[in-house]
Parts: sequence; structure tokens; C-alpha cells
Amino acid sequence: MVEPGWLLSPAGRPYLASVLHKNQRRVFGLLEHPTLPPALAVPTARYKIFVTGKSGVGKTALVAALAGTPAPTAHRETLGIEASSVFWPAKPRGAERAVMFQLQLWDCGESALRKFEHILPACKEEADAVLFLFSFTDRASFEELPARLARVVAPGEDLLRVVVGTKFDLAAHADVTEDDLAAFEGTWGLPVLRAGGSGVGRGGLARVAPLLDALVGWLWERDEVAAGVAPEGQEPPPT
Repeated sequence: MVEPGWLLSPAGRPYLASVLHKNQRRVFGLLEHPTLPPALAVPTARYKIFVTGKSGVGKTALVAALAGTPAPTAHRETLGIEASSVFWPAKPRGAERAVMFQLQLWDCGESALRKFEHILPACKEEADAVLFLFSFTDRASFEELPARLARVVAPGEDLLRVVVGTKFDLAAHADVTEDDLAAFEGTWGLPVLRAGGSGVGRGGLARVAPLLDALVGWLWERDEVAAGVAPEGQEPPPT
């Protein structure tokens, strides 16, 4: 996977500076890219990720946190497909240099997904991974995960599956327990990542760093496994 917390370490500071502006995360347009001095230039690994989950679990808020932008103050259904680009420098374990990961996150509203048959194939076209979201404050969103996993990813599809629990910061209102998560992980063989709070500013960046490190690490290792160069016994979550 990747060295955890590397971006926030002294060695990662020049790369961190490339994705910040006035101590906030930079928002990059479709044709923009972080700028680094020639001596620090690194390769870019690009991935498309589809974000799915029951309405209201916080898909748009999670994308905003990962991108370092303010989350909506009130829930609103995403009308169609919204794509956001997130740049995240990280250093794969054993690698001599870092990699600039570019994650294109596709967020789609549940109503549009159910109403228009072409939406799901469009979101999955050339995708590398699917984030399956549930909310710790909405047990129904957790209980419907198995059906969603089966509905979104067909047998034989080469997509990395990642489960993320949102609103983890609202532990006092949690309807999903650690025992529930352990049972799910044991049955499905999929680890559950936890997310909560804003990703704005350096404090927010520190909150989302473990999630982004895990995500890019699994994507990178998935490619290493496909290329036959991953260390034995270090495979990512099953696809």
C-alpha cells in the first residue's frame, strides 16, 4: 500500500504545498494539475471512482471532504451526475519516489440512478473502483449494502469495491455497531473505512488523509497485482 501519513510528514511537504492554496485545498479544473519543481516531478496515476449509496447517507458531503471543499449545509438530492477531481500525492511502500494520484469521483443521485437506465452504465464505464456508502446514523443504509453490492457490481467485473461508513463523528447517534461491522467484514471480506467531519483546511485534510491513503493504496496495489509485481500476500480487497 502507501506509507501512511507521508503527505503530512517533512518529506511530503513540497507535495502537500502543490495541492494547497492559502492553507486550503486547491480546486483543480479539468485541465489543471498540481505544479512541482522539475526535481520533484512524479508520475500521475489516474482513477475513476463511482460513489453510490442510499439517498441521504452523505455521498456529496464525502466527495466534498475528500476534495477539501465546503459540504452542503442542507441535504439535497444530486439531480444527475457530478464529477469532482481530487489530487492526492502519496508514496507507495518500497517505491523510490512518490506518485500523484488523480481521483475522478462520480457522484450520482439515487432518483436519477433509478429513473434512467443509462446512468449506472455511464458511471461504471472505465471505472476502477466503487465506493459503497452507508451512514452510521442510518441502519437501513447499512442493511441494504449486500443488495447494493450485488446490484452495482456484476460477477466477473474488475472493479475494486470499497465500503465507507459516513457520519462516524456522530457516534452518539450511531445505529451501526462495531460488532455489526466485524460481522460484515467477516462475511464479505471487505474492510470498512470510516469518515466524518469536514475536509476543509489542514485539520480537515488530516481527517481525510487515512481514508485517501487507504483508497489510493488499494488502487495502486490492485494495479501491481494485475501487473504481477505486487509482493506476495499483499493483495488489495477483493474485486
